[in-house]
Amino acid sequence: HSFISPPLVPLLVCGDGFRAFLQRRCPIVAERFCPTPWCWGGRLQTLVRVFIKSSLSITYRNELIRTGDGGQLSLDWVDNSNSAEHPQTSTRPTVLFLPGLTGNSRQTYVLRAVQQATRHGYRCVVMNNRGFGGEELLTPLTFCAADTSDVETVVNHVKKLYPQAPLLGAGVSLGGMLLLNYLARKGQDSKMIAALTLSVCWDSFESSISLEQPINKLLFNRHLTRNLCSAINRHRKILGKVIDVDYVLKARTIREFDERFTSVMFGYKSCADYYRDASPGCKLQKTAVPVLCLNAADDPFSPKHAFPVSLAQRLPNVALLVTAHGGHIGFLEGLFPNGDGYMDRLLGQFVHAAFEHLEDLREACSIKDQVTQ
Repeated sequence: HSFISPPLVPLLVCGDGFRAFLQRRCPIVAERFCPTPWCWGGRLQTLVRVFIKSSLSITYRNELIRTGDGGQLSLDWVDNSNSAEHPQTSTRPTVLFLPGLTGNSRQTYVLRAVQQATRHGYRCVVMNNRGFGGEELLTPLTFCAADTSDVETVVNHVKKLYPQAPLLGAGVSLGGMLLLNYLARKGQDSKMIAALTLSVCWDSFESSISLEQPINKLLFNRHLTRNLCSAINRHRKILGKVIDVDYVLKARTIREFDERFTSVMFGYKSCADYYRDASPGCKLQKTAVPVLCLNAADDPFSPKHAFPVSLAQRLPNVALLVTAHGGHIGFLEGLFPNGDGYMDRLLGQFVHAAFEHLEDLREACSIKDQVTQ
């Protein structure tokens, strides 16, 4: 029974080269993950995580940038100008964070991740999803997991500012889907050296089926849908030009929201077409940089039967790290899980390994030298 099962070493699915690199440079992949004893199951981990508020005080520098369609994106920077490890601004390695569905730079998991990266001397930038960063929507366009144009805008902006600084992408949940879809679309031209995803939903169809199970619907689906609807309501003046806002606000599940809003907004014939386009699981073979993906086998948002295990076994540049427990963006450990958790430590180790041992990593993943970095 899961309540008395011993803590397990996570399952690491990848090629031999990548495995050797991770075991050497990210020892956490071989550690036993021991979830908080009173918070064992995936649903509990997912719920409790939401209530743990961070006492971290991180001061961001906000920047608004324009997009090709006349809209704007809100970026939150931590420049880390006093970095002892990387004092040179022009070459200071940079981590681009893409938060989850209704998330922004203020989420506890983002603050913790930013703290991990800045501790190592790196610069951080968080891309707030349109309409969720406190900025006004200038055009009737929001965001979705399949539309990677905002990610591309931000990556190009960051690389224009700091052409010599290596860039790594870190995406959580929907942010991870966006990141993987971007990497698959751009192939060799992603302008990133590596990527990390946390609790990504691999298959949108399977995720929505899982979230429509009665208990998940009650605990997560309705709440997320309400958050999405209130964002639409907040921007109804401009969105009302292209969408029937009142009809959207009657949505009770994420799938209904996607049927009434997302798929319409982004010009899909059906929600199924959108879900097919949004699912990153079948596109991994198009990625060209090392990618480490952390998922929990009991994640209510991302069912384990949809994990791309056979693809990860075949591809030299993709590693899938699966813990038995951890839920969705949970991975809480210790009796009082309010410090750095498993997810935070993994991020710290992998980001450091990728930036400081890039040649080894490329070799391990059979990646030829690229000019785009």
